[in-house]
Amino acid sequence: MSDVFAQSRVLIVDDEQNMCELIETDLRLRGLASRWVLSAAEAVERMHEEDFDAVLTDVRMPGTTGLQLCQQLSKLRPDVPVIVMTAFGTLETAISAMRSGAYDFITKPIEMDLLAITLRRALEHRQLSQQVRLLEASANQQASFGEMIGRSPAMVRLYDQLQRVAQSDAAVLIQGESGTGKELVARSIHSHSRRKDHPFVAVNCAALTETLLESELFGHVKGAFTDAQGSRRGLFLEAHGGTLLLDEMGEMPMSMQVKLLRALEERTVRAVGSDREQAFDVRVLTATNRDLETAVAEGRFREDLYYRINVIGLELPPLRSRGTDTLRLAEHFLKQFAAAENKAVEGLAEGVAEKLLAYSWPGNIRELRNVIERAVALTRYDKITLEDLPEKISQYRADTVFIGGLDPAELVTMEEIERRYIEHVLAAVGGNQTQAARILGLDRKTIYRKIKQEAK
Repeated sequence: MSDVFAQSRVLIVDDEQNMCELIETDLRLRGLASRWVLSAAEAVERMHEEDFDAVLTDVRMPGTTGLQLCQQLSKLRPDVPVIVMTAFGTLETAISAMRSGAYDFITKPIEMDLLAITLRRALEHRQLSQQVRLLEASANQQASFGEMIGRSPAMVRLYDQLQRVAQSDAAVLIQGESGTGKELVARSIHSHSRRKDHPFVAVNCAALTETLLESELFGHVKGAFTDAQGSRRGLFLEAHGGTLLLDEMGEMPMSMQVKLLRALEERTVRAVGSDREQAFDVRVLTATNRDLETAVAEGRFREDLYYRINVIGLELPPLRSRGTDTLRLAEHFLKQFAAAENKAVEGLAEGVAEKLLAYSWPGNIRELRNVIERAVALTRYDKITLEDLPEKISQYRADTVFIGGLDPAELVTMEEIERRYIEHVLAAVGGNQTQAARILGLDRKTIYRKIKQEAK
């Protein structure tokens, strides 16, 4: 989530102008824009004219009090959190503020750091509430392609690509982090293609030894090796007329890459132990969570095979970059597992959506699915609560690229800033150096060299 201060405006309401000016100056230094007025009446008028993301108001003011202003704003702008300032920090005042619709309260004399923390929490709460409302409003207009779910800009762009890719017979390389749904994308391409009435066959190249992989793909004849009790057609022939997905392509041994390249170029396969070539008609899709471009540069993957399988390249976005798609997917999995468990679990309790959106999801959709399955199994209520989430999610705190405060002793060099930001971008793209280079505007070799320097 980007810095909420840089995107927000706060209205300060206090009958003491000096206090207004003091708070405005401090917030401006923290990157938060604000305006101030000297009465509740002016505040209501200003709220009609301008858009504010939060209101900070004193309690004791001539005429309309801060608590009365809370009540008015809860009707006028219920989406805008109100924080009450009071020199009378009693429990009764806090209870009255909350009953009047206040989000929180803070006592005078104001501790500016505490005020900044309270405002940040209120603004982030509003931002998340807006995202949830957007999700609910678009629930009946959900964009999708095949079995994929999501309305984020990244997914809408992907759907557009898939519509066009499905009509072609060109080889497609599907790249993305583990758990992003690469096989689901491959199946969606197949189901929307002219080959949809023929087989879809998938094989995990990392799960088999080189000998078994060759036999699995090309087939073998009886007696070709010790356990070959009979002949077997390979997956290229089993998928004839349809689509073959070679998953975890980046794990294929170099010697096997040579044999695969020959098969793709000749459009024929030779079973292990046979001297006869057999033609196949198969659309080949490949998938990997590896950075194959870097693997080619480092000599770990054949360049000629890379260009053969990468006629069309698709990049699947990680879940952390898909915004409120996380909540859409969570709701989908919740309904699925609640029905399977025969439990009346209907949604997310307060605070859960915020944690799901804040967490970085290194395992992507697969991890989210497992978390929701666990939560549905464990919950004792009709909604998933924070205690139903794993501690790493319920206690999650997002990392930031900190470059130092205003104290000269805390400031860092440009080299250190560059190092931290490169690490931040690499983490955001799952370690994909090629993608990181595009974002940073640097050559991939430069990224590789800087990483090597940092490791020394």
